[in-house]
Amino acid sequence: MSEFNIGDKVVYPAHGVAEVTGVDRREIAGSVMEFYVLRVLENDMKVMVPKKNAASVGLRPIVDDVQVQEVYEVLTRRGEKISTATWNRRYREYMEKIKTGSLLEIASVLRDLCILRGDKDLSFGEKKMLDTARTLLVQELALAKGVQGADVVRELDEMFPAHA
Repeated sequence: MSEFNIGDKVVYPAHGVAEVTGVDRREIAGSVMEFYVLRVLENDMKVMVPKKNAASVGLRPIVDDVQVQEVYEVLTRRGEKISTATWNRRYREYMEKIKTGSLLEIASVLRDLCILRGDKDLSFGEKKMLDTARTLLVQELALAKGVQGADVVRELDEMFPAHA
């Protein structure tokens, strides 16, 4: 289990990259609990995560260089079978992948939706999910690579032209 320090950048599944801004102690039901205080970078939302539950909720460090390479391998992989389920079932499958917080799973959702977008119009929900997956990927990859988010956006646009 990872211990996080104030100032660390972490990933909180489905919310994206956050900064640990503090560790707080609260008494709840007669026992003292410690919480990580997080500030989600995307929207400045404050979140408190019990330290003892950090691993079970998927709180994790930013991906490393090896994992960044794996993400790009997922993004560039073609020929994967894309779900032929109805759009709402596919939406649920993709949402489950996003909720894991795994950048590899999020990359596969982005890739599949971008490929699908080339074949047909995406539903409103799928478009929103594509934006969510893209935002989560851009945030973390930019931090992991030490580049601006715009640089990652450019890379993704080259991999997945809007009207492929």
